[in-house]
Amino acid sequence: MAMTDTHPKNWLLLRGLGRQSAHWGQFPELLAQAFAPASVHTIDLPGTGIYHRETSPKTIPGIMTKTRARALEKGLLSQPTWLIGFSLGGMVAWEWLHRQPDDIAGVVLINTSLASISPFYKRLCWQNYPDVLRILLQGNVLQRETELLKLVSNLHRHSETVAQEWTSIQIARPMSLQNALHQMMAAARYRPELAAPTLPVLLLASREDRLVSSECSTKIAEQLNLPLMQHPSAGHDLTLDDSPWVLTSVKQWLNTRPY
Repeated sequence: MAMTDTHPKNWLLLRGLGRQSAHWGQFPELLAQAFAPASVHTIDLPGTGIYHRETSPKTIPGIMTKTRARALEKGLLSQPTWLIGFSLGGMVAWEWLHRQPDDIAGVVLINTSLASISPFYKRLCWQNYPDVLRILLQGNVLQRETELLKLVSNLHRHSETVAQEWTSIQIARPMSLQNALHQMMAAARYRPELAAPTLPVLLLASREDRLVSSECSTKIAEQLNLPLMQHPSAGHDLTLDDSPWVLTSVKQWLNTRPY
């Protein structure tokens, strides 16, 4: 087994719906430490972060194509890259894996879903429809981020520090309602062909995810015979709730998977 197989050196992180690179918090630094020496990069999806003034595509292939072009421009794909895709970012990673496999060494998908496999009321738990709509329409940024935190986190849901950090991120680089709706549209209608990947893929899911049912990850794992690890208590934002568990799970998988 080659050392590079179990100790990836180049990582690229893709964040989820309505979020930007800054929302990874300390996770990129922790990932770099866990796989040192390793290069860990984040990139904002179109319509988010440093690109918040542009219009987001309405499809996952469109988002992936634009994100890949920027990764190439930044020199982030000079060597085979391990993608970590969270939620909608997982859909982008899945599309990337199948469309441009030569870019990729492997993929970790966190709390993601595919319309090809799971119904809409599992991909966005129906009980939360009123809350999601209310949060999107909330004019007070701090209140909106506080309510969103309560929805996506189980272990830090009452953290004033995190809510304040997310508020500062949103004020500095606000994502428009239009772009949020474009991303939701892209996620809702993403129905990729269900070809089993030829590269290593790990699924991570939170059993107590109150936004996206963990059954979505379970169904992907079952249908495509992919490894799945489930956190017993974390919420949708798994890297916020328990980054050490994520890192331990990825390391364990890399050290035990057959080659």
